[in-house]
Amino acid sequence: MTPIRKRTFDVPARAEVSATNQQLFDNLQKGLGFVPNLYAYFAKSETALADYLTFQNRKSTLRAKEREVINLVVSQVNGCRYCLSAHTVLGKMNGFTDEQVIDLRNGSAGFDSKIDALVKLAKSITVSHGRADDALLEAFFEAGYTEANLVDVIIVIGDKIISNYIHNLTAFEIDFPLAEEL
Repeated sequence: MTPIRKRTFDVPARAEVSATNQQLFDNLQKGLGFVPNLYAYFAKSETALADYLTFQNRKSTLRAKEREVINLVVSQVNGCRYCLSAHTVLGKMNGFTDEQVIDLRNGSAGFDSKIDALVKLAKSITVSHGRADDALLEAFFEAGYTEANLVDVIIVIGDKIISNYIHNLTAFEIDFPLAEEL
């Protein structure tokens, strides 16, 4: 749910950001075909956009599809409609169906036991602020994940919390097809 705010938070245009951030806008425009409002908002800070893109694009032991699982469940827990909308698109680009995206957002993946262990652990970590249920942690390892994967799960959760909180506080315009509300 989008909060009603007294203050309006505007997304800066390319001309309103530093030369360094303008170059990042140009790179995003070339790579994605547009500059998502979330990324543009980060450019209000001289260094945040570059820092966030570096953090988000780091190498990982998790496949892109697994990172999307985490992005969807964390965004659902945190109620971030912007990130749910963006990651619904990205989840489908990574091979999930509409029904599977809804399942993931609801915290399960009956269509894949390994993904199910991942989504349940990611949800538990997020809901409990890092104190996941022991049975879910063991199920994660039993599904074939490693401690290196666990570290990367936590990194992706942290990444998504950052973007969820930015949008939840600012409620700037969502520039992706809106994800359905659950």
